[in-house]
Amino acid sequence: MSFVTTARHGGALVIGYNNPGAGTLTAAGTSQLLVALRAGVADETVRCIIYTGGRPDIFIRHYDVGELVVMSDVVKGDAPPPPPPAEDDGGYYALVDITASAPKPVIAAINGLCMGGGFELALACDLRIAGTSVEAIGLPETRVGIFPGGGGTQRLPRIIGEAKALEMILRGLVVTGPQAAAQGLVHEVVDDPLARALEIAAEFESRPAEGIAEAKRLTRSALTRPFAEGTADERRSFMELLKVPSSGASMKASLDAEMPIERA
Repeated sequence: MSFVTTARHGGALVIGYNNPGAGTLTAAGTSQLLVALRAGVADETVRCIIYTGGRPDIFIRHYDVGELVVMSDVVKGDAPPPPPPAEDDGGYYALVDITASAPKPVIAAINGLCMGGGFELALACDLRIAGTSVEAIGLPETRVGIFPGGGGTQRLPRIIGEAKALEMILRGLVVTGPQAAAQGLVHEVVDDPLARALEIAAEFESRPAEGIAEAKRLTRSALTRPFAEGTADERRSFMELLKVPSSGASMKASLDAEMPIERA
């Protein structure tokens, strides 16, 4: 069964996820998402990757609870492990890790329900844009006796602060799209999140990929290492980037556009 669709819009690769009916994320769906993601990362003509839901009302509802129950039985030794997906891909953890570390922007166009593992995938993205009609975004895992295990306990505090993250995670709260924007969970709330994501993605097409990649890498690591180490890396990387021919050409073109030079 195919859970994933891909479409190119200029330099943007749109990855759509749809599990008919439940709208949940499964091991097979995760595997297909990861295949599409890795292809987008490897393709130099792809300048931005966008996740969105394949249905107008669901981004990813949450991870399939039935599969989590099976996982629990396997961990306890009460059941044999299920057969691995067709692709030996590293699973959900690889999906969120590669999303966060990809050397190009990744945007979550949240067009519907986005909870649990679906929201943790969105948290791993660089930008999150929610629809005004989205009814639920959040991490409700504690309501069923577990907790966010796909990076939610680590990424959410870095995005909205420890106090708000604790409230959301401990109480299993979910919010609407507009409420998510007000609390800083998403960057924007619009009527059509995919259209807005494509507008942003178009900005990256004329900018050298090296600068975007280094900017993402350095900013991503800012809160996980000492300040002096980060600034040293930043300065070293900046000087290395100046050696790349496209960087100088881009800066010159931008300068000429902003400050025209009169020539005889």
